[in-house]
Amino acid sequence: MSNATEITSANFDDMVKEGVTLIDFWAEWCGPCKMIVPVIDELVTEFDGKATIGKVDIDSEADLAERYNVSSIPTLLLLKDGEETKRFVGITPKAELVEAITSATA
Repeated sequence: MSNATEITSANFDDMVKEGVTLIDFWAEWCGPCKMIVPVIDELVTEFDGKATIGKVDIDSEADLAERYNVSSIPTLLLLKDGEETKRFVGITPKAELVEAITSATA
């Protein structure tokens, strides 16, 4: 598991309504999802206090995956004040995620 905040249907809107949030849509059975966990954990530490880094398990939160049209995983969504600003599908290099989060928090 990851150090990222678990995001569910119950807390989603509160988690994303203000500020910058990076959400990792993943599943336990997904190999590439497991490969990106160390990057996600590094982002949690690097952006502590600047951005929220969270994870949505698509198996238990299928409604959120459907709401955001997530059809492949891992999919990472960058939201600012609740609005999607960027989408990454598949394994994304850490530098690309850092650049996107940094730009959104500037």
